[in-house]
Amino acid sequence: MSDRLLRVNAYTTLDFVDARARGHDFEADAPGIVNVTAPREDPDRVDLQVELDETAIDDLPAHADEVELSPAQARTLAEALESAADRVEAAQGDADDE
Repeated sequence: MSDRLLRVNAYTTLDFVDARARGHDFEADAPGIVNVTAPREDPDRVDLQVELDETAIDDLPAHADEVELSPAQARTLAEALESAADRVEAAQGDADDE
């Protein structure tokens, strides 16, 4: 990612993910990063940040998406991620048993 907008360092949550950008007239796979953070001083929110490698997507200019979450929203998202991860792991375990 040559023109990265989000900083990636040792504290980045996920510094490499398989990602997809989808629009009305296009769909493209690209590597990306996902980061979860909160302001250092007087934190009042949780920030979820996603950026895809713009060099892999011709139809989309370089950009990063950010979502501001309240603590309750962040916990709801975390619970949904845990539940989905459990379902995928269970399905993969069933596939391993066959």
